Amino acid sequence: MTQTDAPRSDAAAEPLLLPASTVPDPSTAPGLRWGVISPGHIAGQFTATAHRATASRVVSVVSRSAQRAAEFAARHGVAHAGVSVEQMLERGDLDAVYIASPHAQHHALARPVLEAGIPVLVEKAFTLNAAQARDLLDLARERGVFAMEAMWSRFLPQYDMLRRLLADGMLGEIVEVTADHGQSFPPDPSHRMYAPELGGGALLDLGVYPVSFAQMVLGRLGELAIRGDLTETGVDAYVGLLGRGEHGARARLSATLRTRTPTEAVVSGTLGSARLSAPFFAPGTLTVSLHDGRSATVDHPGAPGDGMAYEIAEAARRITAEELESPLMSWKDTLDVMSTMDAMRAELGVVYPGEEPA
Repeated sequence: MTQTDAPRSDAAAEPLLLPASTVPDPSTAPGLRWGVISPGHIAGQFTATAHRATASRVVSVVSRSAQRAAEFAARHGVAHAGVSVEQMLERGDLDAVYIASPHAQHHALARPVLEAGIPVLVEKAFTLNAAQARDLLDLARERGVFAMEAMWSRFLPQYDMLRRLLADGMLGEIVEVTADHGQSFPPDPSHRMYAPELGGGALLDLGVYPVSFAQMVLGRLGELAIRGDLTETGVDAYVGLLGRGEHGARARLSATLRTRTPTEAVVSGTLGSARLSAPFFAPGTLTVSLHDGRSATVDHPGAPGDGMAYEIAEAARRITAEELESPLMSWKDTLDVMSTMDAMRAELGVVYPGEEPA
């Protein structure tokens, strides 16, 4: 990890020292036996990272396609490949299950895992809506089973440092949080980003990062002003939000699937600002610039490609300790984020199949 100081004014007598990260090395976390549901790109990243940077191992994978499951298992050295969640659970050799399917399938896939008493890590967005999220978390509480949204950025060292410097008041009173996430997806009704039945649109896939970041800093967002545009398939192509946090600070957030945007996040306070480099949700740099002229930058301490190791390690530690949730991505956090995104979709008129009122 490196830390550097920018030139300072004469009034800045002391160098700016940022709080050190308290995040443990992921390789020191207990090793769990994981099952993976839906072997797509993100599941491949999860499995490769777990095997490379943690003591955990993926021992089972399931897909509706036997060929896809078998190919994934061969590529990553996974012992068992199957075609159903029930088949995976019946084996009885799992400590936890990771769900990497499209959002629209999260609720249905996570329920049988929780009913079987197996801890679950569910990709973001956690579900399609807050009602589904609340149902899963109520079930987890009822069964006494760990459940967590896989918002991997929350567990990175630079996020830990950001939370600590905010708690120390280094930036003064927080005035504004800004964050954006835009990627370019050419119009294609068959692509998952444009498919309502898969929970498509910019918000749940891309916008969840800015919304979750703002919620982490400001708490649940209120006084929402929302604008956006829809695709021809009826999902959101662009969504922008101006909101207010629990203590009065503002949030300016946006997401789009039409173009690549800077994808940065900035927290601005009365004494200075903190900036997470692009993409702000991945391993990168944290730069703090104070109004007295001092600044400091801290780089991610590990391999940039192993960012998912921190969420895998956090889940392993909490599960081993028989805890039900992580304070870094708590059940309340997930429900707050899902409720905000529900309000954003409602303003835009985005309704997914099955959400229509009776």
